[in-house]
This record gives sequence, structure tokens and C-alpha cells, in this order.
Amino acid sequence: MIVVENALVSDELAGLRFACDLSFCHGACCVEGDAGAPLEMEEIALLEDYIDKVKPYMTENGIRTIDEQGVFDYDTAGAFVTPLVHGNECAFVYFEDQIARCSIEKAFEEKKIPFRKPVSCHLYPVRISRYKLYDAVNYHRWHICEKALVKGKNDGVYLCQFLKEALIRKYGDRWYKELCRSIGRK
Repeated sequence: MIVVENALVSDELAGLRFACDLSFCHGACCVEGDAGAPLEMEEIALLEDYIDKVKPYMTENGIRTIDEQGVFDYDTAGAFVTPLVHGNECAFVYFEDQIARCSIEKAFEEKKIPFRKPVSCHLYPVRISRYKLYDAVNYHRWHICEKALVKGKNDGVYLCQFLKEALIRKYGDRWYKELCRSIGRK
């Protein structure tokens, strides 16, 4: 475990090699699972404010789900998550060449909204557990990412490097530099 400010960071961020391989998984992390992606309160407010800018990129089922349930749901622990379409894909998913993509991110790329997507999605396969005094930053091991481990090894990319932008978004540039210093990475 590595301590960086108020976060306990799994050693896997330093030693594990990882790079997403959408040609293999087809964005399965947006489709499989028993709950939507974790959401922060600020993200719910942003989604509510900008949902009309995101809807043009969503599927009909996704729009129907949002219209019926709103932009968030609760998981079994009572935490905020993105809603699912019939218990399957995230309501914000659209499909392009049989790959699950994020309509929120598409709206951001088209400069329609000011935020990329939920930070939990940006950080995946890392999940953050919040405790009173610290965050636990851990790699979420899941079979759908097995090829990403192979690709990361072949490409020489460490998990912390793959997630650089997302980690900086979540914790800031100074935090990321401290993480890299602590683990001997650039």
C-alpha cells in the first residue's frame, strides 16, 4: 500500500501493466455488472443540468430510462449510480461498431457539455472506496479486463500511467506527481 496525502493506493497501480483493449472487450464494463457506475453528488447536478445536451447521443431505451427514473439510481448499498437499461447497460451507453461508448463523453467531445463523464468511469478499472479519513484506491480485478493486462504488458504501460489523466482529474497534478515519485514512475 502506498500513502499519498489522504489516499491509500494499492501497489497494483505501480506494478500492474494495463491498457484497455476495446477491440476485445467492446466496452463490457459499461454493459455488464449488477449496478451502474458510481456517481458523485456534483456529477448528478451536472447531469441534471446538461441532460438535454446528452440525450441526442443516447439510445431510445437509455432516454426512456432517464425520463422514467432520472439521471441516477441507487446500488444495493444505497450509493448513487447511473441507471441501467433493463438491468443491463448503463443508460448513458450508445453503441458504435458493436462497442459500448459513453454518450456523456460524446457530448463532451462535441463541446456540448463541460465534463467528460463520471470520474468513476474515467478511473476504471480503479475503484475508490471512501472512508471518513481517507480514500482507498484499488484495482478492480474483473475477467473482462484480462486482455487489457496483456495489452498493457505488450505496450509497457503501467496502470498508473494509463490512468494519468483520470487520476489528475480526481486528485490533482500535485497528488499524481507525488504518487509517481513514491512508486518511482514518471
